[in-house]
Parts: sequence; C-alpha cells; structure tokens
Amino acid sequence: MVIIITGASHTGKTVLAQKLLEKYKYPYTSIDHLKMGLIRSGNTKLTPEDDDELTEYLWPIVREMVKTAIENGQDLIVEGCYVPFGWRKDIDRRYLEQIRFACLVMTEEYIDAHFDDIKDHAGDAEHRPCDEKLTPGSVKEDNRKYLEGFRAAGEEVVLIRKDYVKTIKSLVRRMGQRGAAAGGKGDRQCS
Repeated sequence: MVIIITGASHTGKTVLAQKLLEKYKYPYTSIDHLKMGLIRSGNTKLTPEDDDELTEYLWPIVREMVKTAIENGQDLIVEGCYVPFGWRKDIDRRYLEQIRFACLVMTEEYIDAHFDDIKDHAGDAEHRPCDEKLTPGSVKEDNRKYLEGFRAAGEEVVLIRKDYVKTIKSLVRRMGQRGAAAGGKGDRQCS
C-alpha cells in the first residue's frame, strides 16, 4: 500500500507521515528531500521558490516511485506539497486500488484561532528556519489554493477545523488500515 499525503505548507504533512511510520512501520519519503537533492546536485535549474514548475518536474518521478513500490509489494508513504490536483489521471486503476490519499487543509477559522500554534509547531517534525513571511493571510491563501484545486479535481480534502491532534489521530487510524477505501470524492470533516 502507498499513502500519499499532500496539502498546504504548515498543515502537518510530515507530522502525519512520521506518526504513520511509527505506528505501521511504513517507510516514508519526503518530496521536499527529493526536490532539494535534485536542486543541490545541479540536476535542475529550478529553485525552491518555483512551486508550480517543481510540481510539474517532480510528479513524474514521484509517480513512478509510487508505481514501483506497488509493483514490488512494498508499503510507502509519500508526503509533500508537489502533488498535482489531477494526479489520479496519471495512474492506472490497478495502481490506484493500492493508494490511500489525503490532502490536509486548515479552515480559515482554524487559522484565525490557532495561528500562533501553527507558527510554534512549524518545526515539530523537521527543523525549519524562522519564516518571517508567514502571516495568517499567507497561510489562508495557501490552504485555499489546495482546497479549491483538490475539490475541483474531485479529491477528498481533510478539513482541519478545531482539534488538530484529534484530526491527525483519526487519519493515522484510517489511513493505515488495509482494505480501507482508497480515498474518495468529497471532503472529510474533521475536528
């Protein structure tokens, strides 16, 4: 089984991947690590700020890694923001049956009520330099982009409304279950 986790920056994609690794022992790969490896090695002229171009550049590589893991009967968690809204159209149905998907999105109300917490927990799973550009408005804009894009593509969006910890715990239980639905249409309402 392969689990794909995406969403806006600061929504806890890496935290969720880490918790899944701890509970189910599924290895995970960060698309950000792949991005930086390709940038630092000189295999691309793209920069970390080239988000749309990076999605287009990285997704074919990630897609083939996902298919290879499925073909080899290996479990894998893939997390990162570089998953295109229409990612399913690139993958044959026989692979899709082995993929679980979640897009994490914080509601504007959650961001308003918990912005200081979002900043304080930015480095929970990985060291992040202080992000002076992080504002409630920038976080809302980023989350809105993922909400609208994945909804328009018919993907399930996990809405973080009130209780972040409860939402992540619920996802850990649901996503690690074999035979569970492979992601669906419509939004999952979480606390």
